Amino acid sequence: MNPPERTAVFFGGIDPGESGAVSVLDGAGSVVLCRPFRGLNEADIRDILESEVPVGTFFLLERVHAMPKQGVASTFKFGRFCGMMSGLLCGLRIPYDTVSPTVWQKALNCLTGGNKNITKDLAARLFPTQKITHATADSLLIAEFNRRTKK
Repeated sequence: MNPPERTAVFFGGIDPGESGAVSVLDGAGSVVLCRPFRGLNEADIRDILESEVPVGTFFLLERVHAMPKQGVASTFKFGRFCGMMSGLLCGLRIPYDTVSPTVWQKALNCLTGGNKNITKDLAARLFPTQKITHATADSLLIAEFNRRTKK
């Protein structure tokens, strides 16, 4: 009789917003999923979460807020997207928590001060086989922070 297989644990990161992405890493830090949100609608994102996210994934969703000099319409759209992500995770029974940008950036030594190239450069170093864009860098780093802190 074989012993039961151990369930793999996966670590997800979500950088919310149309210019964000969803990423999942395995316990060794290899990229399992990395999908930018640009051009996707709510149904597309639900399908990704439902069919491409491995069972046993725990997510960290970046806790965001309105940004100075951002217009009212874009702030509302961004807030709606963030709420949709939370609702999808809850509705699909995917466990998650939130993390502020300063917490994960400080832990990974990549405080940006608004310069997205800092996180893009770090993601490129940590995931050299992955094509890194501004859209995917933060979600990969949030997933990596998740992996390092939830192991």
